[in-house]
Amino acid sequence: MKKVLTIAGSDCSGGAGIQADLKTFSAFGTFGMSVITSIVAENTFRVIEIQDARVDMVEKQLIAIFEDIVPDAVKIGMLPSKEIMKCVADFLRKNDAKNIVIDPVMYAKNGCALMDVENIDTLIKEVIPLAYVLTPNIPEAEEIAKMKINNQEDMKKAAIKIHEMGCKNVLVKGGHSNEDVACDILYDGKEFYKFCVEKIDTKNTHGTGCTYSSAIASNLALGEKIEDALKISKDYITNAIKHSLDIGKGHGPTNHFYKFFK
Repeated sequence: MKKVLTIAGSDCSGGAGIQADLKTFSAFGTFGMSVITSIVAENTFRVIEIQDARVDMVEKQLIAIFEDIVPDAVKIGMLPSKEIMKCVADFLRKNDAKNIVIDPVMYAKNGCALMDVENIDTLIKEVIPLAYVLTPNIPEAEEIAKMKINNQEDMKKAAIKIHEMGCKNVLVKGGHSNEDVACDILYDGKEFYKFCVEKIDTKNTHGTGCTYSSAIASNLALGEKIEDALKISKDYITNAIKHSLDIGKGHGPTNHFYKFFK
């Protein structure tokens, strides 16, 4: 069985963060493990409080994983501080971690900041160069590339800028666009690839970024090539949204196990 590690924050309501990641890993038949970087008291409509893990505890969790069950892929989500960013980056670099998928989490679905924007320089310097795939949505790509994105041409320009920061592949996600079609644009340093689906009219999109990036990591661990991993993952997240769960008072979660239950 292939093993996949998530390094991310905990969402006690179960729709995003490590909870979404572990559900996604399981849906693809991989063995999921987690390193918790932050405890987030949140639900479908608000974030109540955030408490970051101690840096040494993040490192000890990483040591526990890599000395025993070395992952075939690593998904990175919420890295709330410069110290945790550097700790994670240094450890993964020293241990030659493979198939690193980074979802540069900056905001919760309700708009609450999960990362101080002042930490972006550290993210760019320490973390982004580790990425085999970086998966920013449009607001995140705007922050990283320091530019406004209004259309698909802007998405391509941002992808080029971000690729120059050292990651191997950049997937700028188009779910936040004003278009009727959600187009994600992949740039591998040479060519662009588009993955487009019709937008689904639902408010229940809590944890979509976490789920999508975890699906990509799972498929890379399973040996899929980058384009195939993205196609499979795009189909998975689209159906997870299509069969989303209308629970909670705000943005309900996606349905990670839609394939197994009617």
